[in-house]
Amino acid sequence: MENIIEVNNLTVIYKTGRNEKKAVDGLDFAVKKGEIFGFLGPNGAGKTTTIKAILGLLGAAGGNVSIFQKNPAIPASRKLVGYMPEIANYYWYLTPRELLFLFGGIFGITRKTLAGRTDELLKLVDLAEHKNALMKTFSKGMLQRVSFAQSLINDPELLVLDEPTTGLDPISKMNMRDTIVRLKNEGKTVFFSSHELSEVEIISDRVIILKDGKLLKEARPKEIMDEKGSHVTLEKYFFELVKK
Repeated sequence: MENIIEVNNLTVIYKTGRNEKKAVDGLDFAVKKGEIFGFLGPNGAGKTTTIKAILGLLGAAGGNVSIFQKNPAIPASRKLVGYMPEIANYYWYLTPRELLFLFGGIFGITRKTLAGRTDELLKLVDLAEHKNALMKTFSKGMLQRVSFAQSLINDPELLVLDEPTTGLDPISKMNMRDTIVRLKNEGKTVFFSSHELSEVEIISDRVIILKDGKLLKEARPKEIMDEKGSHVTLEKYFFELVKK
């Protein structure tokens, strides 16, 4: 099966004055076409740094990354990618509809196509009634839902989500989870980081666990359960592994 993301011996170093820190240390993994891939680790594990490297937003000190067998630093390679950042920090003086038109224009989507797609996506994230409200009035959860809609505006083949369920209520979390599964069934590839391990366990085909920028485990959730017994959840396994 074709690899959509390939990360080979990735090393990213942050420099602060004379000090250096390896945020990512020799990381290797691949994400196959059509799978949901969970990217796990405690705070400071290197998840967001890795995501930025995958998107070509951050240079590496060593190793290499490719998406669709291309260098992610090349803008053309990212046309089939939808990205939802960890913090939905958009222009608060815009409405959700205006924001989606803005991002759709960056992808070169015609205004006629955007009109229908924007309404469809805002309905999907349950914001149709707020499409013309200024985002400065929105709660954190509402901004997260706008951000999810933004990540889908170009009908991406690869969806990269950084902590997508942060701030969402239970119903919104369930709706997002169902949408992610539907996208997989349509042949899309989903790569996402999350601290909501119960959600990850339910929908992920495979997961990897990081700590201090290094890979600790790569497996299917079912393999972890088979290895440790049905009484062990992914959350409990994660806690025990990271604590070691």
